Amino acid sequence: MNYHKFFIIFLILLITSITSCGGHKFGDQRKIKHNVKDRVAQNIEEGKGIKFGALKEKAGKFNFNTSNPLWRASIESLSFMPLSSADYGGGIIITDWYSSGENKEEEIKITIRFISNEIRADAIQIFLHKRLCKVDTACKIREIESEIKNTLKLKILRKAALIEKEQQKDSFERTDAKPLIK
Repeated sequence: MNYHKFFIIFLILLITSITSCGGHKFGDQRKIKHNVKDRVAQNIEEGKGIKFGALKEKAGKFNFNTSNPLWRASIESLSFMPLSSADYGGGIIITDWYSSGENKEEEIKITIRFISNEIRADAIQIFLHKRLCKVDTACKIREIESEIKNTLKLKILRKAALIEKEQQKDSFERTDAKPLIK
């Protein structure tokens, strides 16, 4: 009994919702264009639809390498060292152990952690580790404070500022901007 009442109420609500939409309005077939592309253009002009093909024009134009000036400057600044790990999503770059060749027993490893995408001094943290190996099996690793950290940070920030300025210049030149003052 309750099932029948529920079913009848459901049917009444369904019929009411379908008929309240106003039904389908038929257009004049003489005004409807037969060519598909013409119909699509007419519908877009009248605001009756959207064109998904316009999205394809923008696809593939994103250049990851230049998306973040701080990241790019860091990679370029460490280009002389082999990288062990570079994770953009995790915001970290780790170099492999590196020796300049002067002292084969001493190697350094640099880790850069990105705190922010903004170009400022507290946006990155640089950690410097030193490995001293007297024999292949007896190595000591410790974090060190060195002027290299400050020098590298300044180099990265300067290069990032230049990259950002260049990107802004390029994006301004690509737009058809007209000067406000003649």
